Amino acid sequence: MCRTDESSDPHETSDAASTDAVFTALLEDSVEELYESAPCGYLSTLMDGTIAKINATLLGWLGLERDAVVGRKRFADLLTVGGRLYHETHFAPLLQMKGEIGGIAMEMKTAVGGRIPVLVSSVVKHSSTGEPMLIRATVFDASDRRSYEQELLRRKEEAEKARRQAEADRARLQEALAVLQQSLVPAVLPTVPGVQTAVHYHTAAPDRLGGDFYDLFPLNDGRWAFFLGDVSGKGPKAAAVTSLIRYTLRTAALHDPEPVTALTTLNTALHERYSGDDPRYCTAVFGILTPHADSGDVTVSLASGGHPPALVLRANGESDFLPTPGGFLVGALAHPRFTPAATTLTPGDGLLLYTDGLTEARTGTDRTSLYGDQALRDFAADYAGAPPGELIQALSRLLDSLGEGVDDDTALLALGIPSTSPHPGPGTSHS
Repeated sequence: MCRTDESSDPHETSDAASTDAVFTALLEDSVEELYESAPCGYLSTLMDGTIAKINATLLGWLGLERDAVVGRKRFADLLTVGGRLYHETHFAPLLQMKGEIGGIAMEMKTAVGGRIPVLVSSVVKHSSTGEPMLIRATVFDASDRRSYEQELLRRKEEAEKARRQAEADRARLQEALAVLQQSLVPAVLPTVPGVQTAVHYHTAAPDRLGGDFYDLFPLNDGRWAFFLGDVSGKGPKAAAVTSLIRYTLRTAALHDPEPVTALTTLNTALHERYSGDDPRYCTAVFGILTPHADSGDVTVSLASGGHPPALVLRANGESDFLPTPGGFLVGALAHPRFTPAATTLTPGDGLLLYTDGLTEARTGTDRTSLYGDQALRDFAADYAGAPPGELIQALSRLLDSLGEGVDDDTALLALGIPSTSPHPGPGTSHS
């Protein structure tokens, strides 16, 4: 415990005195020395701008001699041409009006022709009677600040250049992907006697290759083959699989167009080629159209491999799915089972094939609900008896209205038999 009457340590007293002496010595600068050697420039001018006093710091920055400046030059003479113009048109009038002005960016010229970016603050000194006597100015070297600003500007320009380059690269990529995507599906569908057709491909992301596909082509016996499907995955690998599927199904149809056989051939090709570390499979519907010239009817025979069921739209307004239960994904198993189905389309009837990009589109304000098969059926029912082109246009508008809720590509293929009576048009809109 310390005693209250304990005297101070003489060594501590001596150290404190030494410290005070050091600080006292440091602070023994004269006012004149503080003015001349300040870390900023000082100058005083008469009201007409004639320099009456200037410190050594500013003279050193400019490389000028005191005798050549004091009483011989005006403040504006120390500025560059642009700085002088700004001083005359803005700085001086504003100072005269307000009596003080601070932090104005200007440029001063050196004796050797160089430039120094500075920040100038000025204040007018008045006499006891209120008359303006002189102007006192403080000048700060802004070279580091100017370098910093120029570096920021350079970085901003580089970032803007990189952004423009990225946008250009993305545009070129989207253009290349669009061309490649178009090469995976027919540019136009052929004309089928007695049958109307319409297609639409909705791209969910322009910078990503989709895996949806479709085709329609003639066989050698007067019948027509068609198919539509969706490959697992996205990107170039999915595009390669899409190309293989299209040519495989076309080749298979030339040998044996029976729908189950065609899908079985495709399954063998996919399973043998993609059963390793990178398995690939697809959903697909393959079908045959058999026109009957005498009645105008068309028989549809098809098989499905794990694909959403085709939607049949009747001329009398009825609509229903063509059931194909139990069909396996194409390429997933060595020996799958594919489900056949058949129907007959009469004048005014239609058939809609689609991929799940539409039925699995996210809807609602929170984007948590799926559009669903039933909603599609209700929507398409309003176009029962309408030409396929009318239905496809309505579905295209529907996809656009769903916006970002459609996060997967959607392929649509509609087939229809021309009606003998005009379609009255949709009654209600389900979009």
